[in-house]
Amino acid sequence: MDSKVIKYLIIFLFISFKAYALEFNGKFIQGHFILGKTEPNSKVIIDKKQIKVSKDGFFAFGIGKDRKYDVVIKVIKDGETKKVIKKVQKRKYNIQRIDGLEEKKVTPPEEVYERIKKENILIAKAREINSDLDFFKNKFILPVDDAIITGVYGSQRILNGKPRWPHYGIDFAQKLGTPIKAMADGVVTMAEQDLYFTGATLIFDHGHGISTLYMHLDKIFVELGDIVKQGEIIGTVGSSGRSTGPHLDVRLNWFGTRLDPATVLNIK
Repeated sequence: MDSKVIKYLIIFLFISFKAYALEFNGKFIQGHFILGKTEPNSKVIIDKKQIKVSKDGFFAFGIGKDRKYDVVIKVIKDGETKKVIKKVQKRKYNIQRIDGLEEKKVTPPEEVYERIKKENILIAKAREINSDLDFFKNKFILPVDDAIITGVYGSQRILNGKPRWPHYGIDFAQKLGTPIKAMADGVVTMAEQDLYFTGATLIFDHGHGISTLYMHLDKIFVELGDIVKQGEIIGTVGSSGRSTGPHLDVRLNWFGTRLDPATVLNIK
């Protein structure tokens, strides 16, 4: 084969490979966060939904707690399409019993239903923000030092003997007033002092639909719209809302999909 032909063939194959470059950091397991990397200016489609891709090719998505079907990923670059299908692995969840709660916090009285509905709408709006921030691509840190984990993601909760919704976060037990650090850079999209279930609550946007929630705080040190750096003290551990003692409950979301915070905090 002519040397020029070989040269052009190598260049063609290199360009084709670059167009299809695709990497994943994360496991395709129920509840997991996935960080993706592809070529800049690529279009990424997850399950028929186009998602944002940062200028340097990063994107993020998550796998729901009970998802049973495969994840279909398409990457489109320069008119070429690469399709990847990832099988989702199932996982087992614990059963967690919590007794001693006020009955009104287990089964709220009818007079607070409207309040709860409004608060849920506020939280949902904060989780649906789809900004161009790319803080999600950096490593997250633990929010509380020397804490004991007392609740994990996905555990079926039995409150005062009554089965309730699964737990979608991680509970860190620590003393009242213990400083809480921002797990990652972000923008404050909610700073509420007194929500019915979660008490003093913070939500941070990290970009591309990835958000974190901090619940049951005692004090809040940031305000709506603040740009917060990783490690900054954002509040203190409390026992506000539905809580049996001082602890911090943190959550991780990809839009409305609730993910396991342990998958970005390297907690096994």
